[in-house]
Amino acid sequence: MKLLLDTCTLIWLATGERPLPDRVRGAIADAEATVSAATAWEIAIKYARGTLRLTMPPERFVPDARARYGLAALPIDEESALHIGKLPSLHADPFDRMLVSQAIVHGLTIVTPDPLVTQYPARTMW
Repeated sequence: MKLLLDTCTLIWLATGERPLPDRVRGAIADAEATVSAATAWEIAIKYARGTLRLTMPPERFVPDARARYGLAALPIDEESALHIGKLPSLHADPFDRMLVSQAIVHGLTIVTPDPLVTQYPARTMW
């Protein structure tokens, strides 16, 4: 199974701010897991606005978390960006919509506790 971590999942994994369910933590450790550039973008915006506190700036936090947990980087590609227009309007968050689109286009399972994301035609787990 190939996984795509939601932004909150990456933050909680890296900071321990909230515990991840054991099966989620195990799946991340055992599977090929990725972090989208959309997640890095969202973290950078929230950090700059002061709505996300981290012990290090995003340009260190994201690569450090990826390296520590063996997570691959997933760039935003044109096919995924264009696929967003095919999604139903269930969620106003553009970052989550990109993650859903990337999951569909690339055959990934989104690791998220977000009940709105689970309503899209993408595989999810939590």
